[in-house]
Amino acid sequence: TDNGEVLPDSIPSAPGTLPHFIEEPDDAYIIKSNPIALRCKARPAMQIFFKCNGEWVHQNEHISEESLDESSGLKVREVFINVTRQQVEDFHGPEDYWCQCVAWSHLGTSKSRKASVRIAYLRKNFEQDPQGREVPIEGMIVLHCRPPEGVPAAEVEWLKNEEPIDSEQDENIDTRADHNLIIRQARLSDSGNYTCMAANIVAKRRSLSATVVVYVNGGWSSWTEWSACNVRCGRGWQKRSRTCTNPAPLNGGAFCEGMSVQKITCTSLCPVDGSWEVWSEWSVCSPDCEHLRIRECSAPPPNKKPLHEIKPQSIENASDIALYSGLGAAVVAVAVLVIGVTLYRRSQSDYGVDVIDSSALTGNSLLLNSAMQPDLTVSRTYSGPICLQDPLDKELMTESSLFNPLSDIKVKVQSSFMVSLGVSERAEYHGKNHSGTFPHGNNRSFSTMHPRNKTPYIQNLSSLPTRTELRTTGVFGHLGGRLVMPNTGVSLLIPHGAIPEENSWEIYMSINQGEPSLQSDGSEVLLSPEVTCGPPDIIVTTPFALTIPHCADVSSEHWNIHLKKRTQQGKWEEVMSVEDESTSCYCLLDPFACHVLLDSFGTYALTGEPITDCAVKQLKVAVFGCMSCNSLDYNLRVYCVDNTPCAFQEVVSDERHQGGQLLEEPKLLHFKGNTFSLQISVLDIPPFLWRIKPFTACQEVPFSRVWCSNRQPLHCAFSLERYTPTTTQLSCKICIRQLKGHEQILQVQTSILESEGETITFFAQEDSSFPAQTGPKAFKIPYSIRQRICATFDTPNAKGKDWQMLAQKNSINRNLSYFATQSSPSAVILNLWEARHQHDGDLDSLACALEEIGRTHTKLSNITESQLDEADFNYSRQNGL
Repeated sequence: TDNGEVLPDSIPSAPGTLPHFIEEPDDAYIIKSNPIALRCKARPAMQIFFKCNGEWVHQNEHISEESLDESSGLKVREVFINVTRQQVEDFHGPEDYWCQCVAWSHLGTSKSRKASVRIAYLRKNFEQDPQGREVPIEGMIVLHCRPPEGVPAAEVEWLKNEEPIDSEQDENIDTRADHNLIIRQARLSDSGNYTCMAANIVAKRRSLSATVVVYVNGGWSSWTEWSACNVRCGRGWQKRSRTCTNPAPLNGGAFCEGMSVQKITCTSLCPVDGSWEVWSEWSVCSPDCEHLRIRECSAPPPNKKPLHEIKPQSIENASDIALYSGLGAAVVAVAVLVIGVTLYRRSQSDYGVDVIDSSALTGNSLLLNSAMQPDLTVSRTYSGPICLQDPLDKELMTESSLFNPLSDIKVKVQSSFMVSLGVSERAEYHGKNHSGTFPHGNNRSFSTMHPRNKTPYIQNLSSLPTRTELRTTGVFGHLGGRLVMPNTGVSLLIPHGAIPEENSWEIYMSINQGEPSLQSDGSEVLLSPEVTCGPPDIIVTTPFALTIPHCADVSSEHWNIHLKKRTQQGKWEEVMSVEDESTSCYCLLDPFACHVLLDSFGTYALTGEPITDCAVKQLKVAVFGCMSCNSLDYNLRVYCVDNTPCAFQEVVSDERHQGGQLLEEPKLLHFKGNTFSLQISVLDIPPFLWRIKPFTACQEVPFSRVWCSNRQPLHCAFSLERYTPTTTQLSCKICIRQLKGHEQILQVQTSILESEGETITFFAQEDSSFPAQTGPKAFKIPYSIRQRICATFDTPNAKGKDWQMLAQKNSINRNLSYFATQSSPSAVILNLWEARHQHDGDLDSLACALEEIGRTHTKLSNITESQLDEADFNYSRQNGL
């Protein structure tokens, strides 16, 4: 044979022709665990055998059929073989698994083409989801879509409002360019929800929907003709107008810029009576003994009155009477207006709008002018509420108290709600009952405080309980378990074997909800809650995983994030930077949480040092409201808190105890470290139904109050008033924006309930007990499968398919030296996977990682997809998911 091939049978020596392949094997894909069949057919052919990956397939694995070609009389042979998934997985060569046919005739041999066999799959997550767009009409729309990785490559189809898009029927749409959707000229009908669908022979995947809004900017119509001059005599004006209807703005398009009305001056000629010039000299006496002199009516010449202005004397007298009557009526109207304004100002004195210093107006102009920053070095008097760190602080404004709700601003009450702001070097709290910070308990009152009813409220402050921490405990043994605080994002994973056999330890975990003990140094800010786990003297044999939420928009270009630990002396020391290499602990930073592998218990927190002005803190903004049934007042409370579940949970708990209602789904605000302040304003209040108290529609918070809030909720209150009790609907907008930064709009649409008993709450009941999950039910990966994975990947592999590849396939690409120091690197990687995916829902990500690596060991060959599905189902059922 050529190329030194060893044939399974001898080649017949009779004369003939070389075999010709009528059918050659095609490329094939194995779907799940179903084998595929490869076939080939040749004539004339005495024998046909398959060769796969350079080795002959055993004769017993061939299925052969023989027939006679009637037209040529030559012998035709057809051969089949089956290729299983296990065969493909066990092959590890420089190219894909392949097979080809070799056919023999009397003259010699012929070879078919090589057919590759690959395992088909399609990942779950799109490499790039389409993003929503707002485009002007006739603008170009480009929606990008990168489908999930798959074999064979996925084909992409686009849906608009769940209906397939056919680019062949619409020349304006092109879907051929690298899976992207291109609309050359946007039309109003192109607005909608677009979805990218990816599919291959294995599965279909659906991207997130992208909302496209095609808007129309308004355009002016033509100017009308100039109107007639508005006066018949003297200087007046003419006007012309246009409307923003060519076209009218649609779908949020911009209104027309410029004036809708133009005016110019005009002058109408007034009637002038003629006047005589002086007489001329007498003429010479004529023969008839006459002489004369003349004069002309030209000093000035008469200007004719229009005919309609020539009136009889009786009509002019009547006009004089009407004139004097009108003047008398005007005097009476002015007197009534003055009396009305006086009464109104007296009624408004209860709202605290009596400006006691003209600088109050200057102060409010600073708040309303977004282009100017308030100068806090100058004492000013403001009328209306200010933004406070806590809802309770606003209620503590009494005529005899001095306090500091914002760490360096002194607030002094001048009248009911008149406050004077000035800078102080340190916080000052004056009061008989409160020498420290004000309580942050659950029983805070948000009721309106009137000047005549302050004393009872202040006397009840001492009875308010304080809540300084949220705490939970659990007893764990050798099998390990998980300790979770619901709705806080904080959890603790004790791995199997971390606690010695026949030992049981009571382990606790708490979140500091009081004043943070970690004081920021310089530009450093606190990005997470302070989390304590203990007892501190316990030593574990395997690192445990602590998950801490954070509020940073993670980017190594803009942030330098550190893990810190509090010592027994109460000082904070840096453990590591999340980007550093360390063998003592490991930090895995996700977009909303940090998963930390640790050997010792204690109190931990995350801090961040902004590297550039583009560093972003994520804030959660929400608006709450409650109604006093015997009052026309309605209070809107806007909160800006760090985007961590525990921070918002504290606000929710406080509002729940006060009967508060969440009026709109909370939104994320990206607050940049660019020193620009935060502005909160109320917009679009329905006229004639509601009014907002003067000087309170816009409030501004200095940058430092937001950036260094230390997780304490920032709160602004707006007081609205109904004109009548019959008004039961409130619709308005809350605009929260950073000057020269991000903006969010909260749409308030609520019904005002008259009876306190009908108050609707948006929150589930608070559960004070957090049971620990212990033993196997606390882990998603069954212990038997975990053992097989560890036994496989802990052993170094010549092809590099060991624990390092397991880490990389699970997006753990940094500080791998930490895992090398562990007795079982794979077990520690799986522990980190457990902590990271406790809320993800299934084991698909792990299954995909194992499938990508290519399981070469028999210990992993029995871990099937059905086993992982069953393990996921059992975990969900045991934990009530």
